[in-house]
Amino acid sequence: MISRHRKGMMWPRMAWTLAAAVPVAFLAVFFFWPVATMLARGFISDGGFDLSAFRDVLGSMRTWRIVWQTVWMALAGTFFSVLLGIPGAYILYRCEFPGRRILRSVATVPFVLPTVVVGVAFRALLHNNGAYGFLGLDGTTTAVVLAMVFFNFSVVVRTVGTMWASLDPRSVDAARTLGAGPARTWLTVTLPALGPAIASGASLVFLFCSTAFGIVQTLGRPGYGTLETEIWVQTTTYLDLRTAAVLSFLQLGIVTVAMVVSRRAQTGSEAALSMNEGGAHRLRRSDIPALVATLVVVLFLVAAPLVALVVRSLRKDGAWSLENYRLLATSGQGFSGGTTVLEAMNHSVRIAADATWIALAIGVPLALVLSRRVRNPALARSQRLLDSAVMLPLGVSAVTVGFGFFVTLQGPPLDLANSPWLVPLAQAVVALPLVVRSLVPVLRAIDPQLREAAATLGAGPGRIIATVDGPFMLRGLGLAVGFAFAISLGEFGATSFLASPDYLTLPVVIARLLSRAGADNYGMAMAGAVILAVVTAGVMAICEALQPRAAGRKA
Repeated sequence: MISRHRKGMMWPRMAWTLAAAVPVAFLAVFFFWPVATMLARGFISDGGFDLSAFRDVLGSMRTWRIVWQTVWMALAGTFFSVLLGIPGAYILYRCEFPGRRILRSVATVPFVLPTVVVGVAFRALLHNNGAYGFLGLDGTTTAVVLAMVFFNFSVVVRTVGTMWASLDPRSVDAARTLGAGPARTWLTVTLPALGPAIASGASLVFLFCSTAFGIVQTLGRPGYGTLETEIWVQTTTYLDLRTAAVLSFLQLGIVTVAMVVSRRAQTGSEAALSMNEGGAHRLRRSDIPALVATLVVVLFLVAAPLVALVVRSLRKDGAWSLENYRLLATSGQGFSGGTTVLEAMNHSVRIAADATWIALAIGVPLALVLSRRVRNPALARSQRLLDSAVMLPLGVSAVTVGFGFFVTLQGPPLDLANSPWLVPLAQAVVALPLVVRSLVPVLRAIDPQLREAAATLGAGPGRIIATVDGPFMLRGLGLAVGFAFAISLGEFGATSFLASPDYLTLPVVIARLLSRAGADNYGMAMAGAVILAVVTAGVMAICEALQPRAAGRKA
């Protein structure tokens, strides 16, 4: 009997070990090795280590001004994204009203736009001749913060909203029945329940804000710029890899501190939740302030740059025209041959699809591992370490990741120079943290007693995952697929290093069009960005359409 029991325990342990080992191996080969190699090249001088670059860079006041500007802009972007995103999550995921799906789709579009196009569209609004030119914010750090909020509002809405839609409303009803007012009910019942999702969303937003390369670069690098833009300048303009390596270490330090703070915040706020009876309700009079705030944000902060982008794509020589769209079948002015915008769109979709299934194949078992509540202290520490390691690709410059791929994976022992998997693998590395962060909060909110009850009734680990975790995981899977595909579709930093000249993606082609002189090239870039936004919004809409059917199943 004892031997049979041990054999029965052996297979689940092997399965969990494999579920953790495969993602660790994936990250080791496709993230840590390339990044470490790139950093090592920056620190190796004449065949040996030379740390004098640390002394020079850390002794410069300019370095600390850049660090401070990076941190405060990221904090400001995170604060306002959370402040505006929480009422948006409530209205768009907890309330029923005509047009809710359309409003939700509009709110999620900015996050999936290429950062370069976002910057151009936002600058058009703030220019002296733009709709918001009277604010005098063009070329300022305030403009960068506004663009960060524009970009990350949907992250908070979707991350918090998914959790909010699953909460059991009877807890709130019970508190109100016992005499608690709306404010007290919110502070004592709803806010603690949403704590993990808010902390998860805020940590994601901070990482996106602190690595918002495309936005800061396009808006003119106001002030001292950020660590990412300075890394790019040192790498591409001055070819100073040693200075870039030191700055990358500073960036990693900021990201590590942010992840530790986020992890502690999530640990302190996690609780087993009852999620079986979640559902939206009709708008009530008390919902009007949140509805008005959400409409103002969506119309004047989210929709305005999108409208400016569409309008610009339809303008040619001061008149309305579809000429910019007709030119998408060409390579543009001042360039003979090369990938057209339409061809690049086809490449982007294919590559993003490959990157998405790779990220899901790695991320789903990883999310199951990270969501388990382990009692062994050593395993708990390993779980926390793995959780933090998964988030690192978000905090490391995509330029660094792409450059690392370029110097390590295009030669022995893994020669992927001519492999069609090189770019999808790089994009999967970037998308993996979002897949995990979309699934882990939902899985961690499952009451452990459900799994214990299933095990008591004789269900094995596989059946428990299928019958207990599966229905809950489906609620976050649509979000995970949408984010992975959108991130891959709009990824620029790493892809610009790795994409083959005859197989370019749409963001790379748009950036090239923007860098060329000529009104036709600029108009084509705007038209291409509109098409990219439409395709991405369509994918997110499909994910939205599938998610309620999964959520509707009662666990």
